[in-house]
Amino acid sequence: MKRLNPMTNKSVVIDTTVRNKNEETQINSSVTHSMFTVSLDNINLNSINEVGGKNASLGTMINHLGPLGINVPKGFAVTVTAFKKFLIHNQLETKIQKLNAQIVKDDITTLQVVGTTIRSLICNATWPEKMSEEIASSYEKLCNYYRTDTLDVAVRSSATCEDLPDASFAGQQESYLNIKGIEAVLVAIKRCFASLYNDRAISYRKSLVLDTANIGISVCVQKMVRSDLGASGVAFSIDTETGFKDIVLINGSYGLGESIVQGTVETDEFITFKPLVKKGFHAIIEKKIGAKNKKLVYSTNTEHTVKEIDVALKDQNRFCLSDEQILTLSKWVCAIEDYYTSLYNRWCPVDVEWALDGKTNSLYIVQARPETVHANNSNDTLVSYAINASGNNQKILLSGIAVGDKIGHGNVRILNSMEEYYQIAKKEPFIEGDILVTDMTDPNWEPLMKIASGVITNRGGRTCHAAIVAREMGVPAIVGTKEATGVLTNSMTVTVSCAQGCIGYVYEGIIPFSIEKTNRNDLPEIKTDLMLNVGSPDIAFKVAQLPNAGVGLAREEFIINHYIKAHPLALLKHQTLGDSKLSDALKKLMIGYKNEETFFIEKLSHGIAKIAAAFYPKDVIVRLSDFKTNEYINLLGGQYFESSEENPMIGWRGASRYYSEAYKPAFGLECKAIKCVRETMGLDNVIVMIPFCRTVSELKKVYKTMQTFGLERGKNGLQIYLMAELPSNIIMASEFATYIDGFSIGSNDLTQLILGLDRDSELVSHLYDERSPAVKKAISSLIASAKASGTKIGICGQGPSDHPDFAQFLVQQGIDSISITPDSVLKTIASIATIEKDS
Repeated sequence: MKRLNPMTNKSVVIDTTVRNKNEETQINSSVTHSMFTVSLDNINLNSINEVGGKNASLGTMINHLGPLGINVPKGFAVTVTAFKKFLIHNQLETKIQKLNAQIVKDDITTLQVVGTTIRSLICNATWPEKMSEEIASSYEKLCNYYRTDTLDVAVRSSATCEDLPDASFAGQQESYLNIKGIEAVLVAIKRCFASLYNDRAISYRKSLVLDTANIGISVCVQKMVRSDLGASGVAFSIDTETGFKDIVLINGSYGLGESIVQGTVETDEFITFKPLVKKGFHAIIEKKIGAKNKKLVYSTNTEHTVKEIDVALKDQNRFCLSDEQILTLSKWVCAIEDYYTSLYNRWCPVDVEWALDGKTNSLYIVQARPETVHANNSNDTLVSYAINASGNNQKILLSGIAVGDKIGHGNVRILNSMEEYYQIAKKEPFIEGDILVTDMTDPNWEPLMKIASGVITNRGGRTCHAAIVAREMGVPAIVGTKEATGVLTNSMTVTVSCAQGCIGYVYEGIIPFSIEKTNRNDLPEIKTDLMLNVGSPDIAFKVAQLPNAGVGLAREEFIINHYIKAHPLALLKHQTLGDSKLSDALKKLMIGYKNEETFFIEKLSHGIAKIAAAFYPKDVIVRLSDFKTNEYINLLGGQYFESSEENPMIGWRGASRYYSEAYKPAFGLECKAIKCVRETMGLDNVIVMIPFCRTVSELKKVYKTMQTFGLERGKNGLQIYLMAELPSNIIMASEFATYIDGFSIGSNDLTQLILGLDRDSELVSHLYDERSPAVKKAISSLIASAKASGTKIGICGQGPSDHPDFAQFLVQQGIDSISITPDSVLKTIASIATIEKDS
């Protein structure tokens, strides 16, 4: 059965049975001097012109990375020479050149007719006798190596212009899975030859103005990994959306890999932090479980060699890879990136395909290619897209997974397939700037995607075809919306926004937006440490690229509210409450985790770790949870553990919870999460901050509680800061300073408590101002006390973000650091530079 993308290529396996020397020589040197086939063992990157980028990469990994323990399967390549001799034998070269010359860029109708004609000519051509005999001989030797008469192989295209450092051409040519017997292999190779002239491949080459006469194709014939019984996926040595360099991003699901790129399955996603994985830490910083309800497996039907089946519910509800496998795969990806970086003498992130053999439980790398989107981009210019304030109240029609960070708008064009479009293209052409809306895309959609101002699909994930191509073309895309083709209608005008983090939004109508470009080299240098307030882990990789000195405030509440969603005590005690609906809801939240405690600790630690990794090794100040009772009660199960307070703002919150017998078990989970981040993952740049601590004696009680859960100031370099947001923190600053490593001014609460007002009340909101003389006097006093005691002092409240003149006041007072919201960085740098220059 035809497979349309390289993800299906991960079907190969190495038999680890010990063999004698004669058998090994037989497979390795079988066709060294042949014209038409060559063993992958005898291939390297210098062989690209003869075996294409994919085969050259496989041969290179076998020869140079195999000794490092990276498993890559056996196989052989049908050479470019064979392809060209095949064309000459059938007198096709001139015919193809004449047909190709008829195509005009973006003329989709002619493209389809010409492409179909060329492919038909190749598929109906005959094999030169010596060539087919040589291919049969190489296949027989591969069968002998694996001790079988009829070996199951993957037959995959390897064009000379793909998988290169400057262009990947992902999914342009065809692959075929579970091919058995020489007759089937020969048919599949011929179809791979023909796929050099797929509509999408021709269109792509035209768009890049490549000389098609000099482009050839090789074919890889390789033993399949039994990932139909295990799992498969892709991995990147870079964050695909932001270009953040220090992570490995892994997507995976059960079965053969085509369903991942096609977007027919919701994958599991794992992120590891490269610098600490290399040092041996358990640096898994994110795990997201996908539905994985379908998988592709072998079929006994010779016409349709794979089939889709349902995945058992128990398998859907667990991750497709163990932590050990995630870390092993991450180390392999790091090694591959390091090798290519050394080889090309420049940073070379990679896009890797992997497979887990269900029979042996062994991992394999079945393809690696240079990542070309971010690797070829300059980081000198900061580009920021933002929806204008006037659009904040505009109706949101859909949401899904954001691809990239751009914004586009246009008229909706719903299409079910390219076949449908070809039939109506002349009467109803796709207009450049339209928004393409479909169930999901495959490589055939490329001619339309490159002229769309946005792409929206029902299905797909971050590594599906629509995401890969949209990312490469710089087109904003929102995938996995589930209902785009049902909610949207043809000709309606929409705005596609990928500028608000990992979630993309489809707005009704045209929403005004701004594009801000700043050259890093034009920014003035400042002496004051400028840190960032980061609430959401999902934006951490992106905002870490802004000029910064670390994170001055990372709030646990955001992670608990958005990723855990349940009251920690409800997780620990729900089974004693007799509330079956609550227990069922919690069970659904915990899918993939062995118990309630593990769920909370891993979710919180992953959220913290993602922020800490983004800024590593710079300081990241994590504030312990500071929900108020009226906020905690809104978490799942919160009604059983929170009472009603007259004034929650100054009630049971912050430090007073941590040592309370009623809340201590929940606080223990937070401590264990912090310990995991710092000691298990190795992210020792995390600093703990205690909020709303009223007295020194209360601080000591918190320390004692923390120690019972394994956190101790000074142990393993742990620093602890106090959030200075109460008048008592100012008045008793010198006393507090004895027991802490730093102050961080929380100007929001400090302002309301000094001025004696409720900042949430519209009746007195006009009096709320951080620049009040009383507030500024208190802050000046605290800075002076901190300086006198040699204690670090910074600020993380909203004031400096909203008021550049307030930031200037802080600099004049000699504050060590200012932490602001990411959208205020550029204007704050300018205001700080001005005051530093004048002082």
